[in-house]
Amino acid sequence: MANETIREQAIVWAVRTGDAAFEDWDAFTLWLEQDPAHALAYDELVAGIGDAEETLRALPQGANDAETPAAGVTRRRWLGGALAAGLALAAGLGAWQLRGGSYAVETAPGETRLIALAGGGEIALGGDSRIVLDRKDARTASLSHGQALFTIRHDEAHPFRLTLGEDTLVDVGTVFDVKRTAGATTVEVAEGAVVFNPRRENVHLSPGQMLVRPADRRGYRIGTVRLGQVGEWREGRVTFQDATLADVADDLTRATGVVFVARADRSRRISGSVLTGPVKADPRTLGPLLGITVRYSGEAWEIGDR
Repeated sequence: MANETIREQAIVWAVRTGDAAFEDWDAFTLWLEQDPAHALAYDELVAGIGDAEETLRALPQGANDAETPAAGVTRRRWLGGALAAGLALAAGLGAWQLRGGSYAVETAPGETRLIALAGGGEIALGGDSRIVLDRKDARTASLSHGQALFTIRHDEAHPFRLTLGEDTLVDVGTVFDVKRTAGATTVEVAEGAVVFNPRRENVHLSPGQMLVRPADRRGYRIGTVRLGQVGEWREGRVTFQDATLADVADDLTRATGVVFVARADRSRRISGSVLTGPVKADPRTLGPLLGITVRYSGEAWEIGDR
């Protein structure tokens, strides 16, 4: 039986694919391909929906006549989603795999995914992240939100370009980490170099350098970062450098899948480094490591001042 996270994802996809206006079949196909448990969970779900549909059809005619038009539309969409899933699974998803164009890869909090790029290179996608790729051009991508570590094989004739909202990064043969949150975009370089907005600011970042662009896009800040710290979240460690309490909560939620929220002074600055495994097992261990209080509210782990 699929775990609860996969089941929740299957429910979301069942709702989306059941909508007559749904068109994002590439992303849906990619999700099914990620893990055999995904297809199993989706198949079980739509099978249950199909059983419910049969039950509805068996109701007396008067009962069916009493349903609202909106309910009828919803029921038909659910059935359409189930039929689409059945056809896709029976055909091995072959037709959808041949479709070109862009597609999105998404992860849940605490989940990571490694994406191999055609022609060499890879992208490690962190938890609670979304990146859009192009089947026709493996040298372009767009990070919608979250965090990703890029290991790119340089091609001077066709450099890799990463879109970050209205900003653009161009690689110069590189390993770099990018994080997009509601508060800012952060770029850290471990190898090679990247160019930030070559047609505007034209900022060249070298190994050990980082750039922070606030969400309001009013300027940017250049700083330094330890080389070993770039992309360390892949090894189960998160380091904070003068981070706000709100940023700490967001980063820990993304890395562990455990929900953290900041309380009291959300703007308080925190510095420190933690292993995500122990924190995930017992969030209370975070307190002495960062000098903060940690308590469970019944819905989330609240972090704040001592």
